[in-house]
Amino acid sequence: MSGAAPMTNAMTVDVEDYFQVQAFTHCVEKSSWEHRPSRVEANVDRILRLFDDAGIKATFFTLGWIAVRHPEMVRRIVQAGHELASHGWDHTRADAQDADAFRADIRHARHVLEDTGGVPVIGYRAATFSIGASNGWAFRVLQEEGHFYSSSVNPIAHDLYGMPEAPRTPFQPDGCQMWEIPMTTLRLFGRNWPCSGGGYFRLLPSALYKAGLARINAHESRPGIFYFHPWEIDPGQPRIVGCGWKSRLRHYTNLGRMEADLKTVLRRFAWDRMDRVFGDLISMPARPLQPPASLHA
Repeated sequence: MSGAAPMTNAMTVDVEDYFQVQAFTHCVEKSSWEHRPSRVEANVDRILRLFDDAGIKATFFTLGWIAVRHPEMVRRIVQAGHELASHGWDHTRADAQDADAFRADIRHARHVLEDTGGVPVIGYRAATFSIGASNGWAFRVLQEEGHFYSSSVNPIAHDLYGMPEAPRTPFQPDGCQMWEIPMTTLRLFGRNWPCSGGGYFRLLPSALYKAGLARINAHESRPGIFYFHPWEIDPGQPRIVGCGWKSRLRHYTNLGRMEADLKTVLRRFAWDRMDRVFGDLISMPARPLQPPASLHA
């Protein structure tokens, strides 16, 4: 209908530092993290200013490891009106954990985030979209641990992640009341194509993303999701050496243009938090904030 308000999409940020990414796991030991210069707080503050200038709110999927070391940053995210959500504890892949380890990871992260931010944390995104066909049990654990939604499935084929057979629209995993809100894909030529930002947004012309999201909004009448990381707007970050050409390609390509391309996307579409864009599916819990409990309580 002419004059109708534009569809509102979900803007999301995966809050992790440049040395914590999947592309560098084979050459950056977690034991070295404490000794590397952190860039995440300054980058998040830049993102907060970008969002404020654009007049939008977003969801920040944040590592518990980061929240412990940058509590004031977490509180600034909340005070600015953004949704605080969980990215797990220390970017360990969900499919590299058994159910007990996964439960401990997400429980620790959620309690730290809630204690730091002072708000309920109902959303979760697995590191590297690492919930798929091999570990569907993770949804049950997420629900049992107080999460109302996940955005952890990317229904594409990829060498590091992906579940192309998964639904492209929000779904409730078998036996669960919580919702999985999968990353946005465009269905063309019999396959799913990525349309949710991330590395593809930097590697490909941004016009492709904008055309894809516009098509999903107009022809499928549903919102999309965009995601990126704080380190992606930081071309001056320290370089990790000895990690191979593929890792360097994935991590460093077009960092210099990312902020300008992001600004065009912020202007082109309407954006809001995950819990509001998909609020017809999920709702804030009535439960009060609780102190951390023993894993075996």
